[in-house]
Amino acid sequence: MSEHLTFEIRDRVGFITFDRPDKLNAMTPEMAVALREAVARCNEGDAVRAVVLTGRGRAFCAGSDIGELASYATPWEFRNRVEYCEVLRGLRRPSIAAINGHAFGGGLEMALSCDIRIAAPGAKLGAPEIKLGWIGGGGMTALLSRSIGPSNTALMVMTGDPVTTEQALAWGLVSELHSKDALVNRAAEIATTIASRAPIAAETALTNLKAAANMPLEQAIAYERDLQAICFATADAAEGRSAFAEKREPAFRRK
Repeated sequence: MSEHLTFEIRDRVGFITFDRPDKLNAMTPEMAVALREAVARCNEGDAVRAVVLTGRGRAFCAGSDIGELASYATPWEFRNRVEYCEVLRGLRRPSIAAINGHAFGGGLEMALSCDIRIAAPGAKLGAPEIKLGWIGGGGMTALLSRSIGPSNTALMVMTGDPVTTEQALAWGLVSELHSKDALVNRAAEIATTIASRAPIAAETALTNLKAAANMPLEQAIAYERDLQAICFATADAAEGRSAFAEKREPAFRRK
């Protein structure tokens, strides 16, 4: 992949790790391409059923490497680069962001692009782009406002000042806080639990969550009912019913 982004699979969980600690895991174009390759591998077959995203060192990710931005010859070339947040949102498996340290700019946008977020106490999360003369372009405002509401989002994106993970927990931006030593293990535990569930149902639930954020209430409920019927018709659903009746653990096969 890249010397600055590693990927491994353990027990049907894919682990994507930013590994550029001397630069706070700031993203380069090379890392964006490596992330795209990792996401493609996660989406293939049934080897990966859930994904954990984390970083090494004292940062989760500080966003784009500012020094690399000067390499784009035109604004249009910049607009059409490999956009790592968009790449991550192409992941079809449930994902957990284990925010081990500071998450700024595109780093926060990648965390927001994950389905579940847990964090280590003492880290800071921020949208500092306004301090440099621009705004986030990886979904910052749209995703942040869905997580913490418009007022808290305005506070973050218009001041550029970060918030602590403790404040993020109070706002609902993250679900849990764990010590840095325990964080990835907890993320792996969540991912392993998800990986043990019926994979079609888990991925359908993911589709349903995204749809529900963009539909009127009655339409979202009707869509959910249709998705439920599709899941109910799978062999995995039949296996779940049989396992329940026989008082055993189900063996789901993505069928």
